[in-house]
Amino acid sequence: MNAEQSYRKLLEALGQRLRAGEVFELAGLAIGGAWIVERLARDLGLAHYGVINVAFHRDDYAEKGMTAMRTAKTMPTQLPYEVNGAHLILVDDVLLTGRTVRAALNELFDFGRPAKVELMVLADRENRELPITADFVGEQVQAPDHQVLVLEKNTDGTFTFQLEDRA
Repeated sequence: MNAEQSYRKLLEALGQRLRAGEVFELAGLAIGGAWIVERLARDLGLAHYGVINVAFHRDDYAEKGMTAMRTAKTMPTQLPYEVNGAHLILVDDVLLTGRTVRAALNELFDFGRPAKVELMVLADRENRELPITADFVGEQVQAPDHQVLVLEKNTDGTFTFQLEDRA
């Protein structure tokens, strides 16, 4: 699992689209996806990017409780562009069940109706509970079900993945 290699793959895919003249907006899912989209925007020279916090649309909100409240306060949804009619690329660190993406779509549609939404992820664990597939995948990752794949942002701005046992 090489998060930096996966990042470079996603960066190249977006760079090709920009060179082809495509117009799109980026939105990262808090927290890992927001780290990725911030770096993508900087590396691609984009003027802005959005952040989507899914805390209030999660189907496990009752279980997450105060943790969800803290992330919503520290990294709230911010979309500095018109959502209606936009081509959006949602960016997240790890795609597993699809439940977080579902929550992100619910939050996104609170702000308007985009013309198109695509999904970009650093890692795809391929264990869906919902019919959600990423359009861009940095890496397919196999890991035991009892472990979670956690993205870490290093002090130099690079990314690494860590496998941790579920709490």
